[in-house]
Amino acid sequence: MTRTSELGTAPVHKLLFQYALPAIIAMTATSLYNIVDSVYIGHGCGALALGALTVAKPFMDICAAFGSLVGVGASSLLAIYLGEKDYEKANRVLGNVIVMNIILSSLVMVVGLIWLDPILMAFGASPDTLRYAHDYMEIILYGNILTHIYFGLNALLRSAGHPRFSMTATIVAVIINIILDPIFIFGLDMGVRGAALATVLSQAVAVVWQITKFFDKNELVRFHRGIWRLNRHITHRALAIGLSPFLYNIAHCFVVIIINNQLKNFGGDMAIASYGIINRITFVFAMMIMGLNQGMQPIAGYNYGARKNDRMLQSFYLTCLYATGVMAIVFVLGECFPKFVTELFTHDDTLISQTITPMRIICSTMLIIGFQMVTGNLFTSIGKAGKAIFLSLTRQVLYLIPLALWMPLLFDDPLNGVWWAIPVSDTISAITAVIVLLASRRKLHMD
Repeated sequence: MTRTSELGTAPVHKLLFQYALPAIIAMTATSLYNIVDSVYIGHGCGALALGALTVAKPFMDICAAFGSLVGVGASSLLAIYLGEKDYEKANRVLGNVIVMNIILSSLVMVVGLIWLDPILMAFGASPDTLRYAHDYMEIILYGNILTHIYFGLNALLRSAGHPRFSMTATIVAVIINIILDPIFIFGLDMGVRGAALATVLSQAVAVVWQITKFFDKNELVRFHRGIWRLNRHITHRALAIGLSPFLYNIAHCFVVIIINNQLKNFGGDMAIASYGIINRITFVFAMMIMGLNQGMQPIAGYNYGARKNDRMLQSFYLTCLYATGVMAIVFVLGECFPKFVTELFTHDDTLISQTITPMRIICSTMLIIGFQMVTGNLFTSIGKAGKAIFLSLTRQVLYLIPLALWMPLLFDDPLNGVWWAIPVSDTISAITAVIVLLASRRKLHMD
């Protein structure tokens, strides 16, 4: 109760730091999976393998989306039952998460392995990159059950009151991945299969770490008999709650597939590899903003409910300021040091030269992306789900897809049209966020 009441009384900047820092650390550590694999694969396996990883990523994200369908919904449901002091149902959620993840991940694994090559070709693979993408995704799919359980248990740990333990599990997985990658890729000469195996094994160790917490007899939510049978009410509610992030993740993957195919049509495998490098750099900083958003959410929500709109808006303004500062780093890196950034991933001169200009184009609007992301999260925090979903989908679906298909027709070099579609959609999305925010100013007491 004391911690909850502090949300309405303690200095907002102190609260934001207190709530956001663990989330930022965890989100940044998670994004390092992509960076570590890309750096080692780019240097150890070549530019084509790096392009293959870019093709495989949306497939991995779709697999993860099914995990979020279970994990996000179940973690919210666990928090509800704990708040209601219904500890029997809370423990059933834990058992049901394990069983649902095993069932769903097994189905995804079987379907993915049967139609692996056609799926990868549809996602933008060429005959030259297909073998690399196939080798990588085959290992990832075999480890899909571990991946789903890892993300599911991490979400439950946060809801069960162990955000630091959840963060530690993530960091442990990242460190092990960093250690195993060079051993498998270079030492054992396993190439992209070694990178995938390192990812799966690191998550396996994290799962063991997580399970130890749920075997602790002193824990309120823990493993014991009677929690494993699927409960229709729990499964239906968990899947219903998790449907929103699932649909968003699927929409994001669909956008990446379209961009990959446009890049393949107009620029070939090197263009896809360039996009992969740029995407991984911007993704790290976007994850930091997501951590800031997670820190802002309870502060804004509590104070909006308590009718302390000045504190709610203060948390919003501070988060916008910090998010803009984070994206300013990306802006400077992309505009001033694109060659240096690219060389972190590859020594291929052709790929380096073809990445510099696109990086400058895409990073030109980085300063306004943070504001757009934080504005969407503000409406999530205060329960305005419709506006939040609208703002979260505007850039990815409403603007970027049409622009990526239409803008290549406006340029002598159609590839430039694909690159420019990204910052143009960012600009329009930011303008849309301003309009929605101003339209809501009376309800938010911004006048």
